[in-house]
Amino acid sequence: MQKRKALSSDEAFSLSEKIFENFINYFKLKDGDKAHIFLPILERNEINTQLFITYFLKQNMRVFVPKIVVDKLINIEIFENMVFDTNHWGIPEPVSNEDSGEKDFNFVITPLLYCDEKGNRVGYGKGFYDSFFQSISLESKKIGVNYFNPSEIIDDIWENDIPLDYLVTPTDVLSFFKGLE
Repeated sequence: MQKRKALSSDEAFSLSEKIFENFINYFKLKDGDKAHIFLPILERNEINTQLFITYFLKQNMRVFVPKIVVDKLINIEIFENMVFDTNHWGIPEPVSNEDSGEKDFNFVITPLLYCDEKGNRVGYGKGFYDSFFQSISLESKKIGVNYFNPSEIIDDIWENDIPLDYLVTPTDVLSFFKGLE
């Protein structure tokens, strides 16, 4: 988190653009694909996912974002001109509380603080994404995005932790996927 906080907003935006370009160049996107993507806390220098969202909507993809309602992560489909509000964590969320019920995503773009070379991720410690990963289709690609490549192993893995399939950084796309690509 300290390394991320040390980035200027210009550096963070430039690195976000490189992450976005690596994502677009690596993954084959098509009309009708469904992407679940987090909305960033820009004050914490999280990856600017608005680049992804704008592109996905222009490509006729369906876009879903998370919202925490009664300590549970739900999926809300978003459209252009949708109304958002900022929650107590500083995360933009749709005003609507209507869960789409969608479980079959092509891409789940996931926030993280750190990811190791095995796809184990460290988030903010609330467990929302591990619970969410358990509820979605096994075919959904779980993709972390981070400014930095892995350099240390995470050894305090919990029983319910679910690793990522991919990590996209400004310089690489790392695959942890155990099945056929």
